[in-house]
Amino acid sequence: MMETGMGDWVTFFYQQMLFPLLNVGGILFGVLGLAALLIWVERRMVAVLQDRLGPNRIGPLGVGQLVADTIKMFFKEDWVPEFADKFTFIIAPAIVMAVALLGFAVVPMSPSIGIVDLNIGILFIMGVTSLGVYSILLAGYSSANKYALIGGIRTAAQTVSYEVYMGLSLMGVVMLTGSFSLRDIVNAQADLWFVVPQFLGFIIFTIAGFAETHRAPFNLPEAEQELTQGFHTEYSGMKFGMFYIGEYAGVVLASALIVTLFLGGWHGPFLPPLVWFLGKTFAVILFFILVGSILPRPRYDQLMAFGWKVMLPLSLLNMIVTAGIVLME
Repeated sequence: MMETGMGDWVTFFYQQMLFPLLNVGGILFGVLGLAALLIWVERRMVAVLQDRLGPNRIGPLGVGQLVADTIKMFFKEDWVPEFADKFTFIIAPAIVMAVALLGFAVVPMSPSIGIVDLNIGILFIMGVTSLGVYSILLAGYSSANKYALIGGIRTAAQTVSYEVYMGLSLMGVVMLTGSFSLRDIVNAQADLWFVVPQFLGFIIFTIAGFAETHRAPFNLPEAEQELTQGFHTEYSGMKFGMFYIGEYAGVVLASALIVTLFLGGWHGPFLPPLVWFLGKTFAVILFFILVGSILPRPRYDQLMAFGWKVMLPLSLLNMIVTAGIVLME
């Protein structure tokens, strides 16, 4: 009886306490580690595309450059301008990190790995990612710098606009699945990935993902040639580091969502589900880097016109056609 009781207690401890902690900790530190590693990956990949060496002095293939940059970031002077709104200036970088990490709470990485399965998972993702704009707006406003302010205003207009098309592009997936749960969406792709019936929605969501993460060619909020560094011009030290890592965490989140919603999630032959999910996600991340390296940055008015004149009609068309097909079935 005592052995049976002890076995039940051990099982309860593992299922209810240890496994959830390992799940959360593994995802949290895995995302942060991958976001940091992407700094080196992007430098090496861009160097290959431009026929140059890239990081190559510290450690094999320059991997130690990441460590050197991290040490520099920790010990660099953490300066707050005298003319800044200090509380807002300090809190803004923390918001972008929190938002990027919170989105992973509902992303299922395998049948058994994932923090929570919400029946409103897509709505949760859209709500959380929309909060990221507050971080950049507050950073631009609190810096009391004209370049930072312009970058913050650009971010607000760009993010709010492209969130509309991002949300509309997902309605086709929701209609085909009949659920807002990301786990249900992955299970519905066991036989056919949604990138096939929802190819237009996939394209729209991917473009909106570039705009949401402010990645090139949609990095107008921090355009170096015209805004110095945009909304984080006045930031240094770990505050700048939080913006920097937060951007890469956003890229990881956008890539994981593309895989979950359109590329079958963890589904694939032979290999374990987690391997498929991570492999697909890393491939999409490399696509983000590749596109940012080869496409020129548009003018701001061209970016906004493309959104409202091209992306909005196409997303509405995709939603209407999908609704018609679902009704006919």
